[in-house]
Amino acid sequence: MRECYKAASVHRLRIPTINDGPHDFKRLFQKWQSVQEHLPSLVRLDFSGCRFLRPNAIAFLGGMARSLELMGVCVDIDFVTIQENVRRTLDRNDFLASFGAEPYPWDGNSVPYCQYSYEEFDSIPDYLEDKWLGRGWVKISDSYKEEIISNTLEIYQNAFEHSNSPIGVVTCGQQFPNMKLLKLTVIDFGIGVPTNVRNFRNHPNMLSTDAFRWAFQKGHSTRKGFSGGDGLSILKSFVMDKQGKIEIYSHDGYAIFSEDGEDYRVIDSFFEGTLVNITVKCDIEVCTEF
Repeated sequence: MRECYKAASVHRLRIPTINDGPHDFKRLFQKWQSVQEHLPSLVRLDFSGCRFLRPNAIAFLGGMARSLELMGVCVDIDFVTIQENVRRTLDRNDFLASFGAEPYPWDGNSVPYCQYSYEEFDSIPDYLEDKWLGRGWVKISDSYKEEIISNTLEIYQNAFEHSNSPIGVVTCGQQFPNMKLLKLTVIDFGIGVPTNVRNFRNHPNMLSTDAFRWAFQKGHSTRKGFSGGDGLSILKSFVMDKQGKIEIYSHDGYAIFSEDGEDYRVIDSFFEGTLVNITVKCDIEVCTEF
């Protein structure tokens, strides 16, 4: 992150405790909207009211900071406001290192915070293998693991190819041993799924929920001449087998894929990009082989 000096106007953005329920995502989106409305010369992140952060919040804050910098806004952290347990989390997943803090030598249960440009796409398979699904947290065969990693890449690839995201992709995750859960978040700050589908189908008034239903149907793709969706279909099956869920937020749309099926909703908040949150249970064994 860029260092900031003598900023003319400072906006202190107070970060609350953020979990990963619908209300928590709404709070993140509202924080982003409020900053965009004012666009001060400096945004200072204040963590004094934060007791813990889930990886979805960490990825979102990092993407927001990078987006603001591209708008000419400096972003820094008021380090003295960070409580010890929050500091430990932000150190171990390398988030604070992106703001100039010394790199932390141990990542524990963290799936590190990373920002990827399109040119760095070839590094993402190693990230998913070494930092996410290949660390022995999830009961899965080696062949199935490789298949799921390959299909998870479709989420990142879609962000690069369809979103026009100026910051590329931001990602972060964590294993929660007490809850036996593994989480991964992927975010872009691009044009969003509904806009992409509306443009492709020449249907400017399509509802976000209808755009979601079309985009996430197997065989549909906004790449001309390309039949896509197979990767997401396999990933959905894996997550459902693991009694987990995939949640996708974009514009005022929300999609969730879980063992209970698929659900598409309109929400009372707005995020112009796309956020994908993946949760799987670590102690559910899947025997599928490829």
